Amino acid sequence: MLQRPSVLDLVGLLRLEKDTFSRSERRLIDVVLGDIEVALNSSIVELAALADVSPPTVTRFCRRLGCESFSAFKVRLAQSRFLGQRYLQPPGGPETVPDIARHIVNCVQSTLYKFFESMDGDAVQRASVRIAEASYVLTFGSGGASSMIALELENRLFRLGLKVAASVDHQGQLMRAAGAPKGTVIVASSMSGNNAPLAKALAIAGCYGITRIVMTRPETLVAQEADILLGLDIPEAQDILRPSASRYAFLAMTDVIAQVVATRMQAPAIATMRRIKHQLVINRDGDDTQALGD
Repeated sequence: MLQRPSVLDLVGLLRLEKDTFSRSERRLIDVVLGDIEVALNSSIVELAALADVSPPTVTRFCRRLGCESFSAFKVRLAQSRFLGQRYLQPPGGPETVPDIARHIVNCVQSTLYKFFESMDGDAVQRASVRIAEASYVLTFGSGGASSMIALELENRLFRLGLKVAASVDHQGQLMRAAGAPKGTVIVASSMSGNNAPLAKALAIAGCYGITRIVMTRPETLVAQEADILLGLDIPEAQDILRPSASRYAFLAMTDVIAQVVATRMQAPAIATMRRIKHQLVINRDGDDTQALGD
């Protein structure tokens, strides 16, 4: 029996381990991966005939995959097909550099328009007031784009003179939530809204009376822990090769929050930014028109 059936989905397992199977089993794999729908609708005798092997070979093949029977094999195959349907067929999309670039720019523009049209301005205002008045700000995110947002929000807020720290580690988030001083505000992001460890850290923060501002999809596990929800529900495209466009909505929300906070703070934020710019001009490039950072 293979040692990793519970780690990988069945389709992924067959593709990864194909070379370790016998010749007759590889024929079975070719039939299954060649048309999963046919394999699911075939009896054990029919599948054996398609692969030119005997039914007992099919049974041994199923058991090697950790399936007690042919029926159990078909259940796992159906689950694998359902969970990753878009990844089972060759993608169809732009292929040349100009076409790919045009496609990405169009998707980014569409995402930003959707963000603007759906943004809850009142919620952003309330969140920005709490951030501006906080004694300490924690930014939470993990798993990829959400980690980037946590770090970017830290980057945007520290230059306004706010005490802020980012955490992209689940256990670190839990400990920081439990140990946060009075007056702390947490700003968390989750693109899926299904990040259970993040939701747990936020729940702990709630027990200690910490204000929780959450950027995520509404009506999700993480959204349920928000005191102020900044809903972002941008559907992902079907092109599996194109990077996620929804992260641009999170970046836009981050910039909106940062500027609303800066606008509210005014003089203290400007004073801090001026000190930073002074040092950059002196020590980096002598050019006041460059970005406040790099």
